[in-house]
Parts: sequence; C-alpha cells; structure tokens
Amino acid sequence: MNRIDKLFREKTTNIFSVYFTAGYPNLDSTSGIIKALADSGADMIEIGIPFSDPIADGPVIQQSNQKALQNGISLKLLFKQLSEIRNDVKIPLLLMGYLNPVMQFGIEKFCEQCECFGIDGVILPDLPPSVYMEDYLNIFDKYNLHNILLITPQSSVERIAYIDKISKGFIYMVSSSSVTGSREGFSDDQMSYFKRVNKMKLRNPCLIGFGISDHNTFMNAAKYARGGIIGSAFVKALGKEGDSVEIIRKFINGIR
Repeated sequence: MNRIDKLFREKTTNIFSVYFTAGYPNLDSTSGIIKALADSGADMIEIGIPFSDPIADGPVIQQSNQKALQNGISLKLLFKQLSEIRNDVKIPLLLMGYLNPVMQFGIEKFCEQCECFGIDGVILPDLPPSVYMEDYLNIFDKYNLHNILLITPQSSVERIAYIDKISKGFIYMVSSSSVTGSREGFSDDQMSYFKRVNKMKLRNPCLIGFGISDHNTFMNAAKYARGGIIGSAFVKALGKEGDSVEIIRKFINGIR
C-alpha cells in the first residue's frame, strides 16, 4: 500500500505535512532535515524541487530556491541524496515542484527514480489534470506514485468534483489564490471556502496549504480538512542560525 494511503487510513485528524526546499540552507542539508522532521513528529514531508522561476511561491520560498540552485542542487543530485533515506524514515515522502525540471529529466525516468528511492507522491501544480490523465496516468500508476492535485477558492463545484474523481492519496486544498507565504489567520472568505468544500463530503481527504504558519492556523485548518501543510514558515525557520535539529524540533512542537 502507498504510504500516503496508509497514513490517511490510520490517522483521521490533525495530519501535519511539512514542505522544505531541497538543497537549502546547505547543499547537503536534505537528508538531515527529512530525518529530523520525521523524528520530531511530522506526519508527511514535501521535498521541494528547486526551480529558477517559482512563480507560485512567495519571497521566502523563492529565495530558498535561488540559494539551493546556487548551492548546486539538481534533480539528479536530489535523488542521490534520497538514495538511502528509507533506511531511517518510514513516513510518506513527496516531491513538489514545477513541471519543467521533471520534463527535462524525463517523466518516466523521474517516476522510476521516485519508486526506486521510496517517494510516494508528487505535486506538480502546473501539470494540468487533463494532460496528466491523458498522457501520464499510466506511468504514475506503473510506479505506484500518487499525483496530488490542487483546488483553490476559485474552483467550481464541478471542477472540485472532477479533481476528487481522478485523485489518489489526498487533495491539496490551496487556501488562497495568492502566492505561498505566512499570513495572520484566515479571512472570512477563506473560512467560507473551507466550509463549502467540507460540506461536499469528497471521496478523497483534503489537506489545507498556503497561509498556515502557527498552531492556531494549523488547528483552524484541521477543523475543515484532515490537517494542514506548512511551507514558508518552516523554510524561514531553517534559515536561522543554530542547531538545525533543535530548530526543527522546536518548530514542530510549536505547531502541535
């Protein structure tokens, strides 16, 4: 069974997924951050594939992408860094990024490497669901890899139902139509959107991402979805001076 499916089957509330950028803050940080997150209580980890033009991301993640690329990270090197991660980490791992680097690497080669090194899912926001279904579904299925699809406040009822129909694992419920980044709580419009989707009783579980930065925003998200995803706030914390393992432990404890 895919580890993502196993997680959602065994844990029904407060699922905590954490995003960070591979190769940041240092080129060789990736595996250590993954291990520290798993040891500190994260339920799932999204490993960002650095890209030169991350247009959907705010300044914190943009800067981490730039720094990671300057450090010399690449998709090929990232897979090498992940080659022994399953000796120590049992929770679900996903790769998140933009389609361009994956296309350059080769879709099937990418999926094969994901299976080889224990990656359970992929989030590619700029891969249209219709293109995925027509051109890549069979490849993803061949390598037991879930392609996680997104919905937004602008998604129609019909669109959400379609995403639910073709999804596996979970649905990434983007909290706003702006770029990634920490915010002070959720607006009334966002809360209305959460309630609207929650009432649809979708087949797939949802996790809310974008704008979750502390205990309160995480718990608010968990009222209307199975949990939440934190990215920018964690990446910002990684940029601080000090012992990275202790920084990660304190961050996770602060959200919980």
